[in-house]
Amino acid sequence: MDFTPWTLLVDVGIVSLLLLLGKFLRAKVGIIQRLFLPPSLLAGFFGLILGPEVLGWLPLSDRMGTYAGILIALVFGSLPLTSSGRGKADGTSRIGRMWAYSQGGMLLQWALGGILGLFVLRFFWSVDGSFGLAMPAGFCGGHGTAAAIGEAFSKYGVEEMQSLAMTSATVGIIASVVIGMWMISWGAAHGKAAFLTRFDALPAELRTGILPADKRSSMGEASFSAISLDSMTFNFAMVALIALGGYGLSKLVALAWPVLMLPVFSCAFIVGILVKKILSWIKTDEYVSKPIVGHLSGAFTDYLVAFGVASIRLEVVGRYIVPLLILLVLGLLCTLAYVFLVGARIHRSYSFEKSIFTWGWFTGTMAMGIALLRISDPDGKSGCLDDYAFAYLYIAPVEIALVTFSPVAFAAGYGALFVGCCAVLGIGIMTFAGIKGWFRKA
Repeated sequence: MDFTPWTLLVDVGIVSLLLLLGKFLRAKVGIIQRLFLPPSLLAGFFGLILGPEVLGWLPLSDRMGTYAGILIALVFGSLPLTSSGRGKADGTSRIGRMWAYSQGGMLLQWALGGILGLFVLRFFWSVDGSFGLAMPAGFCGGHGTAAAIGEAFSKYGVEEMQSLAMTSATVGIIASVVIGMWMISWGAAHGKAAFLTRFDALPAELRTGILPADKRSSMGEASFSAISLDSMTFNFAMVALIALGGYGLSKLVALAWPVLMLPVFSCAFIVGILVKKILSWIKTDEYVSKPIVGHLSGAFTDYLVAFGVASIRLEVVGRYIVPLLILLVLGLLCTLAYVFLVGARIHRSYSFEKSIFTWGWFTGTMAMGIALLRISDPDGKSGCLDDYAFAYLYIAPVEIALVTFSPVAFAAGYGALFVGCCAVLGIGIMTFAGIKGWFRKA
């Protein structure tokens, strides 16, 4: 069909309806609450099944897959504006152990996917050497990273990566809860859990996702009078300008160095950092509302997940179903072994709770990790989120670098070198943790 602005309106309107339907089901259906399925994922499922890919009941366009690249640029463009800056961590503290555990695991997961794709799967099936990266991109990164890496690889002609990574992210988010809940039950039965609560004892807002009146908070303060420029307009304009700057920077880099086609989301992140520095320099950063930008980023992510899942090409998934299943099953098993075996030895306190949280975000999303943590540690006594929030300041740049440069490396024929660097760095971090005396007997 011909794509017009009205086509965009129809796509957004239909997916908005599906998001509202997903929210209604999350609030009312017990099994969906127990699986902690986000409305955005439910909307994506409905769009996939009811849309042109399966039943054809909804008039969604064939351009849905392109929205993910724009939305992920908006998400990454928001990040610098919501960052509170770096602090200084004590490398011998539990934060250092959380950093080594998380960063090492992330790198090793990328190394595992790369090794399986380059040296195993492509020798038995006609898959691209980068095929294995769909697993870590979808698992550890979630739908956001899946969209980012799919958009980046598409520039090098690997169009299948978008659907493969989105499928990986969808499988991961379900496995994170199903296996996570099973591990919580196992931990309770074997005395591994320090705190535990039943699902029925969780606060209603965690189960249904609806905040009661006494727990609702402001979404952010207004910096301007609406008679001049609405504060929401200002904050959205800042994010959109950053995303546009990222698009322009990506095009400039491609013109100057055609081999180095940096994805728009990476360039948007760089432009966001520069814009934040400029705003701070001219003393106008106070007018940017971190809560409002954070909510805008959350909205972009919801639509990103919905459009991303709805645009999965089942023909691609079906074509690669056997190697994809092997990749995802091995990825889940190895991640499960790493998370709980290493977690039991590197954390000095509340290792089970911290491992449960890490399992959630290593296979699903941060929200899944927090949901599982709230069951195993309802009062937050483990300090897991505090440790992770600080450690992630040092993890985030590496995660962005992995997604940014993996397509460049594979396109240039250096996929094996990239995978080798991930493995060496991951093992190196584990070795460093051992030298620091951060491991203990389980």
